[in-house]
Amino acid sequence: MPFAAVNGQNIHYQDSGDPDSPAIVLSHGFTMGHEMWEHQIAPLVEAGWRVIAHDERGWGQTTFTEPFDYWDLANDVLGLMDHLGIEQAVLAGMSQGGFLSLRAALTAPERVRALVLVDTEAGVFSEEGRAGFQALFDGALALGLSGEMGDALQMALFGPDFDDARYWRGKWTAKPLAQWMAAKECLFEREDLTDRIGEITCPSISFHGDVDAAIGLDEGRALSDGLGGPSTFVVVPGAGHSANLEKPELVNPALLEFLARLD
Repeated sequence: MPFAAVNGQNIHYQDSGDPDSPAIVLSHGFTMGHEMWEHQIAPLVEAGWRVIAHDERGWGQTTFTEPFDYWDLANDVLGLMDHLGIEQAVLAGMSQGGFLSLRAALTAPERVRALVLVDTEAGVFSEEGRAGFQALFDGALALGLSGEMGDALQMALFGPDFDDARYWRGKWTAKPLAQWMAAKECLFEREDLTDRIGEITCPSISFHGDVDAAIGLDEGRALSDGLGGPSTFVVVPGAGHSANLEKPELVNPALLEFLARLD
């Protein structure tokens, strides 16, 4: 898989499908990487899309400078599009991938054809939520992620019946917690976009797991309702915080139908 020199970073990405097809750029969530979209890439290519999945700063094989924020990550996506000769694309993002996709749509609305949002929000942590995630992070620094702290992170990111959590836990334990700091600060210090999302007028579809323990259904629905363009909100039964990864059989048909209607 190739790398692109973008904004002083070295972005690792996967480019699938016909280069002349309409493009969709996939952005992953915190702790994850481009492969969290593995169940969507082949169906999207088969449906006639060029699919770009990348590793964001702090994760996967992307090498990066720090500190950074979600506006920087939004500009990385726009810069990657420039590198690949893509003038306009659908942006899809799960959790923090949604945070950066919203910012890309605010930065360069003419370049964002539509948004696909998965288990994300416009707001920020509540005081209780921030304290809970800080405690999890502090516990992981002290105890590592191979035991109870890994169990807690798994419960935050996945529903109870997700069978492939072992793969992701292996990635977490292989990455020293000191290397999480820049991405963690980016997550914790993001600003609230609630008052700005009405400026985003492109079509959108939002998927949200009904057992998401990290971002509740109400926050996901508020984002969908607050966007300024035509929006669809899809509840994914039995899914946690990673609906596209956990329940692709429920997400993919609605995703492909939404994309097919864009024209």
